[in-house]
Amino acid sequence: MQSGIAASQELISQFNNLLSDTSIFGLLVTIQGEQLVPVTTLPSKGTDFSANLSTLSPHLKPDEALYALLRRSPSPPGLIAVSYVPDVAKVRQKMLFASTRLTLVRELGSEHFAETIFATMAEELTPEGFKRHDKHTELAAPLTEEERTLGEVKRAEAEEGRGTGVREIHLSKTMNMPVDANAVAALSEMARGEGSGIVTLKINPASEIVELLPNSSTPSSVDELASSIDDKEPRFTFWRFTHTHAGEEQSPVLFFYTCPAAAGKSIKFRMMYPLMKRAVITAAENECGLKVEKKFEVEEPSEITEKSVLDDLHPQAEVRTAFRRPKRPGR
Repeated sequence: MQSGIAASQELISQFNNLLSDTSIFGLLVTIQGEQLVPVTTLPSKGTDFSANLSTLSPHLKPDEALYALLRRSPSPPGLIAVSYVPDVAKVRQKMLFASTRLTLVRELGSEHFAETIFATMAEELTPEGFKRHDKHTELAAPLTEEERTLGEVKRAEAEEGRGTGVREIHLSKTMNMPVDANAVAALSEMARGEGSGIVTLKINPASEIVELLPNSSTPSSVDELASSIDDKEPRFTFWRFTHTHAGEEQSPVLFFYTCPAAAGKSIKFRMMYPLMKRAVITAAENECGLKVEKKFEVEEPSEITEKSVLDDLHPQAEVRTAFRRPKRPGR
């Protein structure tokens, strides 16, 4: 599912003006009240795209997302759609703008746009930034969609494997997968100790959005949890595990990422999950305030056992025995 946000009539009207009036260089767009609305238009200084970019820079704030529809070429399709989503913008705003950018282009007419660009820094939208972008586009080898996806996965896994967590993975415009509002609401309820005690998420392969799955009942044991998780498709599962340890009742929230070997979807679909895993956990912890005690990754749900969960939650202290010198023979 998409974000449900649509273009306002005012935006459509101003976009038509952009198409017909070459004295307008660009149209800035934002999201207000569940609608895509125009912010302002940018005047054209002539046919030089680089010179016209100077009218855009004053509107790019370091912590606010914005759409910019710019005239790159005088001949159709001469427009480009820029999604400017800074890293330090609020998580909710980032997800909202990412989930709506395709809707923006589709409702205004994708035939008018030669390219869509996703930027996280204002420097990317300067003349120098566009030169680097154009050079990269020209040098890029003609890869298939599957090859591009696999390349993104390898780069993402390389970043993940470094273990520093300093750099955030920036996915291409085809892999910016947001989290559905219903999923965010369910995770927020869990953070407040409300809800059913389990939140199961999946990625919709058509919209590339993380969606909430309904749960018929709340598992009361690890075995019930394992049997409730789909064994044919990957899943993200958050579960509040209420149990007693050392005479004390505890209810930690656990995260399970399962990716069954029998999942017969395309490589791209299977690779979406490891790419999105960190974003899902970040949204749960930072956006929803959910504290995840332990994270588990397995192929099959049947690998989730009470022993493995408890051993990870409550590892036993290693008991070391003192070294004893062996007795001499005859003593």
